[in-house]
Amino acid sequence: MPLPYLEEVFKDSGVPTFTFVKPIEFPKLVVSLRTKGKGLVVEGPSGIGKTSSITKGLEEIGNNALVTKLTARKAKDIMTIKKIPMVEPEGIIIIDDFHRLGSEIKRIIADYMKTLADEESLRTKIVIVGINKAGDSLIKFAKDLNNRIDTIRFESNPEEKVLELIEKGEKALNIHINTKNDIAREAQGSFHIAQMLCKELCMHGDILEAKENETAMTTSLEVIKQKVFDELGRAFYETARNFATGPKLRKDGRAPYLHILYWLAISNEWALDLNQAVRDFPQHRSSVNTVMEKGYLQSFLNGDNAEIFSECLHYDSNTSVVSVEDPKFVYYIRNIQWKKFVMQVGYKTINFKSTYDFALSFAGSDRDVAEAVFRKLSEEEVSVFYDKNEQHRILAENVEDYLGPIYRSEAQFVIVLLSLEYPKRIWTKFESQQFKERFGEGSVIPIWFDNAPNELFDISTEVGGIEFKRADEFDSQISYITDTLLKKLSDFRNSSNIEKKLRQKSQFKKDDGMECEQLFLF
Repeated sequence: MPLPYLEEVFKDSGVPTFTFVKPIEFPKLVVSLRTKGKGLVVEGPSGIGKTSSITKGLEEIGNNALVTKLTARKAKDIMTIKKIPMVEPEGIIIIDDFHRLGSEIKRIIADYMKTLADEESLRTKIVIVGINKAGDSLIKFAKDLNNRIDTIRFESNPEEKVLELIEKGEKALNIHINTKNDIAREAQGSFHIAQMLCKELCMHGDILEAKENETAMTTSLEVIKQKVFDELGRAFYETARNFATGPKLRKDGRAPYLHILYWLAISNEWALDLNQAVRDFPQHRSSVNTVMEKGYLQSFLNGDNAEIFSECLHYDSNTSVVSVEDPKFVYYIRNIQWKKFVMQVGYKTINFKSTYDFALSFAGSDRDVAEAVFRKLSEEEVSVFYDKNEQHRILAENVEDYLGPIYRSEAQFVIVLLSLEYPKRIWTKFESQQFKERFGEGSVIPIWFDNAPNELFDISTEVGGIEFKRADEFDSQISYITDTLLKKLSDFRNSSNIEKKLRQKSQFKKDDGMECEQLFLF
């Protein structure tokens, strides 16, 4: 028997021959595959071993049934998937990349799986394979399907399982890898990443096929990591940069897309629940919620760069989960030097002292103006507190306790729409009591309506503001107001950055004539 080649041992695509390791979910998978008729959902991040395990599971049970493998990555297969309920094919039907299917087809398959379960079909079995929350998206279309199917979640593999894979590769190639424990940790539960690192390590050591005599590998893992990172950078840097800037680079914005990418990079999971993420990082709640709830994130990923993004990431707007499609991409972003990357992308800063850039205070009769200002500012990815946009968060809360801190300190600037009705409303009186002391700080920006006498707002006349005329053209005035506010925010950010750099410079200590660089933290 000829000695195996390196690419046959450490495989970065396809089902492993020499290095297949049964994940901890394998016994449950085998039992479910043996169960006639009952639908099965296998979900988890890419590169974790789902498809390989299904293939090996079918081999283990000696399945004699016809197996049809379909994938949502092929247009031809998508048409076949859509027709499954009409054709009623026999055997095991495996639908891979289920998360990529449109809502209509997901609904068709969900209904058909429910029918098969109700009929206790012995003729057809549907196996759904997808990234995280694939089962949730299926059940969304048929809620009573939950108890009629098996759902197996493939999580990150334990370190000892990854180590088992590496040791099988060592045995097949007759080599000893001195850094195998480090590689197992570096893979962070991904069989795919472990295969990639081991293959690169062997190529660097000129191990291209199995050795007749045991050979020791002594290459530093750091050397391999840098080599892999540089190679992945050629493939993924532009994708990461394009995602980080969003549809348009807004240097003074809150960089919601950049933060989503960063949160995914630092996550221990291979998927990011954005609803949980904004709870963990509340200072970015407003800007990230806006790109989610307004559909900007979904539109962006389906736009001009849709083909590039779809190879790396998937966003399910129903569950608000961003998942990894390509494990190599997440390995790349986990190893990015983020301080350098942020500067390369073009952002001025991503450190914000306040939760909101602006908070709007207005009478209900002027909501049209407030909403227009909010919409325009939000499009520029700045963080704006606007009551209607956060109504669901205010529910069941003590309103005064919720609003008070926002107007007192959590917004960098308060925009006050000073109309004739403003002094007459209860809530505007409450809000103005919270921010009145901030006039002296340069943090309150009045918008004077021409139908309100100046003497109503004596304190506001002491600071610069903008006039709004009800009788004049609406959109042009809104554009002028928001452009002026954005320039004010930009000037503030620039001056804050200069002050910060001066403070940092004064704090730097000399070490052998070199300045020590501060750590960059999000």
